Amino acid sequence: MLAWPTLIGWFYDHGRLAVQVFLVCSGFLMAAALTPPQLLGWSQAIKMAGWRYMRLVIPLLAALSLTVLLSEYLRTNHAFSHLSATPDWPSALAHLLLLQHVLDIEALSAGIWYVAIDFQLYCIALLTMLGASKMVLRYPGLKLDNVRWQLWLGLSLVSLIVWNLNDDLDDYGVYFLGSYGMGLLACSARQSRMVLKGWWVLVALGLLVLWVDPRWRIAAAWGCALLLAAAPQPWFSGERVTLRMRLAVQWLSRVSYSVFLIHYPVSLVVSAVVTAYWPEALTANAMGMAVSVLMSVWAGHGLNRLTERQPQNFRHLFVWSLIFMASVALAMRGS
Repeated sequence: MLAWPTLIGWFYDHGRLAVQVFLVCSGFLMAAALTPPQLLGWSQAIKMAGWRYMRLVIPLLAALSLTVLLSEYLRTNHAFSHLSATPDWPSALAHLLLLQHVLDIEALSAGIWYVAIDFQLYCIALLTMLGASKMVLRYPGLKLDNVRWQLWLGLSLVSLIVWNLNDDLDDYGVYFLGSYGMGLLACSARQSRMVLKGWWVLVALGLLVLWVDPRWRIAAAWGCALLLAAAPQPWFSGERVTLRMRLAVQWLSRVSYSVFLIHYPVSLVVSAVVTAYWPEALTANAMGMAVSVLMSVWAGHGLNRLTERQPQNFRHLFVWSLIFMASVALAMRGS
């Protein structure tokens, strides 16, 4: 902070704008997965929610198991202050259910709140599909894609001008539903017969929301949604980049979630080493940041192979839940 105050200050104040891009892209991909729109029943929705939960939680539990043990080791053997508290059983259960922030429990790692929010938003999108399906079945003259679009637009508008203005709701998906919804709307606009009309609806939505209350985070989400809605198709297919570049981007996209989960324990290790041997050396600290990024990608690749490339089923969920609970028990015993 003392060496590069402007740069570090900018990242501290505005780095979280990247979250808005993630939210919009997540909504965009969710809508793409639900295309073409089909009638959805409760059994299918529950099955999809269960698959999403396992997809998110199995790698998370593996990363948390490492984080818990590593944090306890650093707490015992190094003078390390910025560590999460030793977990207890209620904390472990809350993390397993992705309810830690809702229950006001300290997170065991960085970024877990986003995983919980992503799951909440996914479930909200499924509920809108259920609602749209019920309306179409009751009124056969309605078109499913139109009803879905209108529900997403209405919920996004309410979120942006009501829920997102209440910071007490930032542990709940409804707070972020506006950004996620703009991603849903951007994908629907691309795939509908009225692409231009859908794009202009997004333009009007953003102008209205920013007129009500200008926010950089919403401006970032709006800009991303407009870009996704209007970008030429070759941008998505990768036709304009080399094969090597395309393969590199595809590989990074596959391991990105695991990198996100594992970067915190990796950063703890690198920070502990640099703090122990070169606490005041600017070059060593700068190199430590670079090493942390590279090691996070490498460790994320390993986590991806260990968890995400394996079958996402209840057996693996049970195994990783036991491993996580065992790590919590070891941490409690060593504290």
